[in-house]
Amino acid sequence: MTEILVSEVGPRDGLQSIDRVMPLEAKKRWIAAEAAAGVREIEVGSFVPAALLPQMADTAELVSFAKEIGGLATVTLVPNAKGAQFAAEAGVDAMSIPFSMSETHSIKNVRKDHPAMLEEIAAASSIAREAGIHFSVGLSTAFGCTMEGAVGEDQVVHLAEKAVEAGAQELSLSDTTGYADPAQVRRLVRRVRAAVGEDLLTTLHLHNTRGLGLANVVAGLEEGITTFDASLGGLGGCPFAPGASGNLVTEDLVLMLNSMGLKTGIDLEKLLDVRAIIEEALPGEPLYGFTPDAGPMLDYAERSAA
Repeated sequence: MTEILVSEVGPRDGLQSIDRVMPLEAKKRWIAAEAAAGVREIEVGSFVPAALLPQMADTAELVSFAKEIGGLATVTLVPNAKGAQFAAEAGVDAMSIPFSMSETHSIKNVRKDHPAMLEEIAAASSIAREAGIHFSVGLSTAFGCTMEGAVGEDQVVHLAEKAVEAGAQELSLSDTTGYADPAQVRRLVRRVRAAVGEDLLTTLHLHNTRGLGLANVVAGLEEGITTFDASLGGLGGCPFAPGASGNLVTEDLVLMLNSMGLKTGIDLEKLLDVRAIIEEALPGEPLYGFTPDAGPMLDYAERSAA
């Protein structure tokens, strides 16, 4: 049975995109409940200035909390080398830095052009390596940008190679703006892997902005991708990319993967119960997903035997 890692990014990517700040204790309950449901990796926050994203001000405390949960990989996003130093001091298991394939988005998101970001990646990589922390680079806006429009695949491949040269141990392709389609996912995964090697591209970060999220997951699975980012209730999207709402819904992704006979290790019934924590902490905040409304299906074994 193929094992698939579902990486929960809601506490970071989900919460950074809403105005309200979820209380620290509610975040802890969320993280603990997902881990208890079988989620093995959670991006608990990002080390960005609290003045820019007050939702992330308690990231160090969340890292400390999550590190006490057995079997859980604690991940954070870092925007630059300074953030990487904070992450290393906090003791994260892994860190990821966003590298936008659209230079316009890069300047808007992290205030740096491509050459400057490659310098930050090299510096952050050095910090992570010295601390023994896994270091990945997320190739954001890889499938298109709301500000620049189409992003050339040649450019994505070139910048992916540059990121590896700068020290990336792993790459992910990110559909920041929800523009990807299955054919594009297959094509870009193949091209980037041909350039940097299969082992370096293992993850897709997909959005469901235009309803193609799960179709794009299937395309990724067919190309051998084994890790998919998702956000409980579909919370989030990049606050610096207009129209980039709609993270892939964790509950719908887990339903599909489990139903396909793939191994996630996640108990869907327990995962669905986690939504109540968000609903209580953020009343009125829209949550998405078909599975919470329709309910789980018969399990895979029962349907296969029918």
